[in-house]
Amino acid sequence: MIKKLVNKTLMPASMLALSFIASANLAHANPQNSLELQAKLAKVAGFKASFKQDVIDADGNKIQESSGNLAVKRPNFIHWQTFAPDETLVVSDGETLWFYNPFVEQVSAFRVDNAVANTPILLLSGLNKQAWQDYTVNKASDSDYTIVAKQQDAQVKSLHLLFDGDSIEKFTVLDATGQLSHFDLDDVTTSPLPDASLFQFTLPDGVDLDDQR
Repeated sequence: MIKKLVNKTLMPASMLALSFIASANLAHANPQNSLELQAKLAKVAGFKASFKQDVIDADGNKIQESSGNLAVKRPNFIHWQTFAPDETLVVSDGETLWFYNPFVEQVSAFRVDNAVANTPILLLSGLNKQAWQDYTVNKASDSDYTIVAKQQDAQVKSLHLLFDGDSIEKFTVLDATGQLSHFDLDDVTTSPLPDASLFQFTLPDGVDLDDQR
């Protein structure tokens, strides 16, 4: 299914979203899938990669292309930086998720355990087992999993993962508006692990802090 999405068909994104969810639900699903996925993710203590992102709106239009770098380290560390066309930085230091938008000179801070509903990529970094209780994991194959939010009001509905061996190759995020974000990872490196400095965030001078912790 993800290959069809990445190929940018002309089908409206709202229909793609419904098809995406239907495909996930038709995939082989049972409680063991979540344990299998968690075990698969746990095999990799961390990784670094560059990425290219395409965003498709609810009318099927490609509204944005971007690129950046992603670093993940267990447990609960994320460094997600987008360079173009708009610079943003998301950092999890294990306790706080920091979102920095240089253009508006604002930083938002969230507790990691409260942020996963809107930032499900945190699941890749080894959140506690309780966080996984809010999701159903569907398995199409040993390299194809979809994480689906149980909460009806979740801002992010699903996260579709494609693996190449034990490494994530692609992922797609479906949000509550029907918008699809496709990420293709490149130059994935699992050794050495990402440097600890990537997961430290210092509040820049002169920015506004929206502290929601």
